[in-house]
Amino acid sequence: MTAGLLLAAGAGRRYGRPKALVELDGEPLVRRAIRLLGDGGCTPVHVVLGAGADEVPDLSGAVPVRHDRWPDGLGSSLLRGLASLPADVPAVVVVLVDQPLLSPVAVRRVRTAYADGAVVAVATYAGRPGHPILLDRRTWPLLGGYAVGDRGARDLLRDRPDLVVEVPCDDVGSPVDVDTPADLLRLCPVNDGSASGADPRW
Repeated sequence: MTAGLLLAAGAGRRYGRPKALVELDGEPLVRRAIRLLGDGGCTPVHVVLGAGADEVPDLSGAVPVRHDRWPDGLGSSLLRGLASLPADVPAVVVVLVDQPLLSPVAVRRVRTAYADGAVVAVATYAGRPGHPILLDRRTWPLLGGYAVGDRGARDLLRDRPDLVVEVPCDDVGSPVDVDTPADLLRLCPVNDGSASGADPRW
């Protein structure tokens, strides 16, 4: 069993409203990301919510995780989400709500790397780490000193390359972020999938 963890608590200040509520092709990004994890074979799927939590649509089978300290940044949301998972979950695949061009194939690839023995499996685009990222439960206690502010697991991965298996995913999606309304417009129609940069939060 590999759980899914969606971080969707931010206020979306640059966008002007929480990105969990933003729609692409008539579907809220939060629902799109839940479907991504489910189609990638993750169960259960937990969703960390903060800003705009009361406005989030029905999560249809995913588990909402309220995070009142969401202003502390992505790192605190990651720790809150990990703490919410059942004790029998051995690993989790983490994605962010503002990357709508990620593919379920990438989720399955990092899960396959885990099945083959990886402790941490990271999707890469043009050789740079991005999402999804799979974290074996053994790494979760290590994150306390790293997941601070808007930093997630990036510094842990830098300090412990011995734990990391990179999983190329250039051919199945893009790590492009939706930070502003203009970013969303560039996805309609969807761009060419060019992976021009990985997410600096990881």
